[in-house]
Amino acid sequence: MVQTLRSGWLTTGPKAAELERRATEVLEAEHVIAIASGTAALHLALVALGVGPGDEVITTPITWPATANVIVHTGATPVFSDVREGDLNIDPTRVADLVTERTKAILPVDLAGQPCDLDPLLALGHPIIEDAAHAFESAYRGRKIGSISDATCFSLYATKNVAAGEGGLIATNRADVAGAIRELRLMRRGDGSLYDIGVPGYKANLSDVLAAIAVVQLGKLERHAEIRTRQFALYDEAVAELDGIAPLARDTRDTHAFHLYIVRIDAERAGATRDEYQRALAEELISTSIHFLPVHRLTWYRERFRADCPVAERAGSEVLSLPLSPAHSDADIGDAIDALRRVHARLTT
Repeated sequence: MVQTLRSGWLTTGPKAAELERRATEVLEAEHVIAIASGTAALHLALVALGVGPGDEVITTPITWPATANVIVHTGATPVFSDVREGDLNIDPTRVADLVTERTKAILPVDLAGQPCDLDPLLALGHPIIEDAAHAFESAYRGRKIGSISDATCFSLYATKNVAAGEGGLIATNRADVAGAIRELRLMRRGDGSLYDIGVPGYKANLSDVLAAIAVVQLGKLERHAEIRTRQFALYDEAVAELDGIAPLARDTRDTHAFHLYIVRIDAERAGATRDEYQRALAEELISTSIHFLPVHRLTWYRERFRADCPVAERAGSEVLSLPLSPAHSDADIGDAIDALRRVHARLTT
């Protein structure tokens, strides 16, 4: 990053291009385009695939609201499909029931790093725009996430497995989609003093300063993956002993990115609700998070759209993410596990 600053090239330039080249190799995709954020990546992918007013896009409610927001920003209507009980990824059978003549695309999420079930979604015949913010290292049935869908969108946000602070990537094997996104992400002058535009583009390019950070992070993927894998194993062993607390399902046919360690807390068996567990862990100085509250139950969406998603709604009251990152030591994870055991023992007696 310091070298980039000294070069004087602060906006999109050689480092962004290097990031794109490196990412095509890691993701096994023909095209990767660097974008200002994961949210912008989703938005531009939708626009590039022609999504607009009057269209419907089927998506999951178990996600960060940005996944649905970008659909609204195109003028299209988000249609929320329920999720599967085990991994909380979008349920392809429910998606099939929701397809109408207005369906323009399907926007699934690879929750926590577990790939969604892509083959039955692809079989429906509609473009797939994959929200892979959690899934940079993931593979579905031996195929790298980023090489399968019409467009796969990644985040480089500060908490992600490849972190630049801010930023995003779009991977695609479709030259037409890649070309459209490159036109949309930034309006360029071209050569000389006269210029023209073919499309009303956006300001969604990634700066070389942030790209330089991401390039370094790519070199740490293997080491960070080893740390995350070990942390998952420590949690798995501990949680298996705690009645009423269970991690999300992971499909052994796929490669999981180990981005988030999410458990579900069954209030009846665990002795207390998820919210009570979160407060008790906070008192033990253990910070946790919720991934995610169902989007269709948040005020703006609840007031405008109807959705029948009982599995997602139940999960939204049960999910809790435990501390996890390469910055945590094994001792840190041990502290979180010890606190969880103490809280569980107290609340179940």
